[in-house]
Amino acid sequence: MKKRVFYTEIAYIVGLVLLALSAALMERADFGVSMVVAPAYLLHLKVSQFLPFFSFGMAEYTLQAVVLILLIAVLRKFKVSYLFSFVTAVLYGFILDLMIYLVAFIPSEEFYIRVILYILGLLGCAIGVSLLFHTYIAPEVYELFVKEVSSTFKLNINRVKTVYDLTSCVVAVIMSFCFFGLWQFEGVKLGTVICALLNGFTIGMFSKLFERLFEFKDGLKLRRFFE
Repeated sequence: MKKRVFYTEIAYIVGLVLLALSAALMERADFGVSMVVAPAYLLHLKVSQFLPFFSFGMAEYTLQAVVLILLIAVLRKFKVSYLFSFVTAVLYGFILDLMIYLVAFIPSEEFYIRVILYILGLLGCAIGVSLLFHTYIAPEVYELFVKEVSSTFKLNINRVKTVYDLTSCVVAVIMSFCFFGLWQFEGVKLGTVICALLNGFTIGMFSKLFERLFEFKDGLKLRRFFE
């Protein structure tokens, strides 16, 4: 079967929008947000109590700046392309706030609707990350961390992603306890744990599917600026 061309620049745009939409859908479902965004969501919930303008999107690129510094410390190297990941994080933050606003119009009183929203968010997140792994444009800092660590230490990227997700989940649980008390779970719920366990697998599944169906090619001659 002849593969269709999927331009990497389009993969970047679609992946970024899907990630933002997925985070908004899972937040609306209220079964627990993705473990990757859970720490940022908790930071948003806490800080917005004192600074109402501090949105979920703002919390995202604030926390991703911290993760970027951690990545540089772990690898003991710095690339100019890393700064593009922060630009992506800021762009993602704006898109996320827009999606949060739009998704708020979806009625979510019925349990089955919340389940559908959660499943769509779970699948959308995996598809979005998979697409970002197939583009040369700097992904979010979260995905950059996984990509760079797996590449530097010659590790399976899907396994590194699973470990990263589980670590984010643990960090989010600790933050929830510290911010809101020992028995009050905010943002981190059963859906967060399910997502942490399945995300690495589903990303790998969609990656294999995309590679079987599409040939990822650059539409623009910009790759050298991100290397």
